[in-house]
Amino acid sequence: MNPTIQLSPKKRAFLTGTLLLTGTGIACRVLGFFYRIFLSRTIGAEGLGVYNMVHPIFGICFALCAGSIQTALSQHIASHTEKGRSIFHTGLAISMAMSFVLALGICHYHEFLATYLLMEPRCSPYLPIMGIAVPFAAFHACINGYYYGVQKSKVPALSQIAEQLIRMSLVFFLAGFWVSHGQEITVMLAVIGHLIGEIAAAVFTLFCLCVFPPQPRTSNLSSNHGQIATSGSLMALALPLMGNRLILNILSGAEAIWIPSRLQMSGLNPSGAFAIYGVLTGMALPFILFPSAITNSLAVLLLPSVAKDQAEGRKGSIASSMSVSLRYSLYMGILCIGIFTLFGEELGSGVFHDPDAGQFIRILAWLCPFLYLATTMGSILNGLGKTRTTFLQNTASLLLRIAFVLVGIPKFGILAYLWGMLASELLLAILHLWSLKRLIAFTWNAWEMIVKPSLILLISIGVHYFTQGLSPVTHLPSFVDTGIQILFLCFCYSGLLLVFHFAKTKTQKLKFF
Repeated sequence: MNPTIQLSPKKRAFLTGTLLLTGTGIACRVLGFFYRIFLSRTIGAEGLGVYNMVHPIFGICFALCAGSIQTALSQHIASHTEKGRSIFHTGLAISMAMSFVLALGICHYHEFLATYLLMEPRCSPYLPIMGIAVPFAAFHACINGYYYGVQKSKVPALSQIAEQLIRMSLVFFLAGFWVSHGQEITVMLAVIGHLIGEIAAAVFTLFCLCVFPPQPRTSNLSSNHGQIATSGSLMALALPLMGNRLILNILSGAEAIWIPSRLQMSGLNPSGAFAIYGVLTGMALPFILFPSAITNSLAVLLLPSVAKDQAEGRKGSIASSMSVSLRYSLYMGILCIGIFTLFGEELGSGVFHDPDAGQFIRILAWLCPFLYLATTMGSILNGLGKTRTTFLQNTASLLLRIAFVLVGIPKFGILAYLWGMLASELLLAILHLWSLKRLIAFTWNAWEMIVKPSLILLISIGVHYFTQGLSPVTHLPSFVDTGIQILFLCFCYSGLLLVFHFAKTKTQKLKFF
C-alpha cells in the first residue's frame, strides 16, 4: 500500500483558508481592475487623485476603531477559543462606540479637515460620506476578526466578493442613471461607491453571523466581571496596535497630502500634479499590488496561527511557517519582477491608455519581492506579540519614504517617490527578517530561495522569446495578447520550479537508499 499524506486539522484549516482567501482575493482584484478602469475613464486621472486624497481620513479612523481591534480579536480569540463569543461581543461594543464618535466628528468638521488637514478644499463634500462609511467598516471588520480567530475564513472571503459585486453593480447603475439625466459624473460617484461597498460587506457578514455563527450558541452569558476582564485583556492587545496604526496612517496620510504639493514645486500645475498622483495610485500601484492577494491571504491567517503555536509552545511549527512563507514570497516576487518589467508598458497602455502608468509599473516591478516579504514577515512578528517591533520598523520605512517625498520630488519629480518606495520596502523587509532571525531559528537557503528562481525566470523569459510569434491565433486585442503571454510565462516558471523540486526530491531519496 502506498502511504498517504495526512494533514493535521490545524494545517488543513490553514491551507484551506489560505487557498480560499487567495482565490477570493484574486477574484476581487480582477473585479477591482474593471472598476478602476471604469473610474479612470469616467472621472479621469485627476479625479482619481482627488479621490485618493480623501482616503487618509478614512484610514486614520479605520486604524483607530476597526483594523487594530480586528487584529486583536483574531489574535485573542485564537489563544482563547472557548471565550470567543464573549471576546467578540466586547470588541464589537468598543469598536462601534468609537466608530460613531469618529463618524460624527468627520461629518461636523469636514470643511476644516479638507482645508487645513488635507489642504484641498475640493475634498470637503466627500468627507461626510466617507465618515458615514466608518461604522459599517468597523462592524464587518470585527465580525471578520471573529471568524479569523477560529480559523474559519469562508465568510470573510465571501464578504470581499459580495462587497465588490454590489459596489460595482450599483455604481454602474448610478453612472448610467446620471448620464441619462444629463448629470455630470464627478468624484462623488467613487465616494458613494466606497460607502456602498462598506454597507454591503456589513450586511453580508451580519447575515452570515446570524445564520452561520463561528461557534455554537450557548445560553451562558458572561458576568459583568468577566466582560470587564475580557475588555481589559483585549484592549491590552488592541491599544499598542491602535497607536501603531494611528501613527502609521498619519504618516501615510501626510505622504499622500505632500505628494501633490511637492509635484507642484517640481514645476507641474495643480491639475497635472493630481493627474500624475492619480495615475500612480489609481493605475500603476493596483497592478503591482495585484499578486499580493496571495501574500495578504497568507498574512491574515498566519497571525492567529502563529499566535496559537506560540501559546502552545510549538516553536518548530512557527519556524516551518516562516520558512514556507519566505520561500513562496520570494518565488512570487521574483516572477512578478519578470512580468512587470517585460509587460509593464503594454499593461499600462492597454488597460488604462496611459503611457505613464506603464513606465511606473516597470520601475515598481522591483518592489515586489520586498513588498511581499514584508507583508508575511510582519504578520508573523505580530503573531509572536512583537507589535512594538513592527511598529518601529514600519515607522522607519515610512519616514525614509517621506524623506524622498520632501527632498527628492521637488528636484526629480515623481521618479523620486518611486525610488523612495523601493528603498523603504527593501529596508522594511531586511528589518523584519533580522528581527525574526533573532527570535526563531528558521531555515534560510539563498540558492533555493533567490538564485534558483532567478535562473528559472531567465530560462522562462528565453522560452517566451523563442516561442513568440508561433501562436496560430493572430490579430488578438492588445490586452488579450499580453494576458496570454503573461500566462505562458507563469506556466513556464511554475512548471520549471516543479521539475527542479521533484528532481531534488528524487535525488535525496536515492542518496538515502
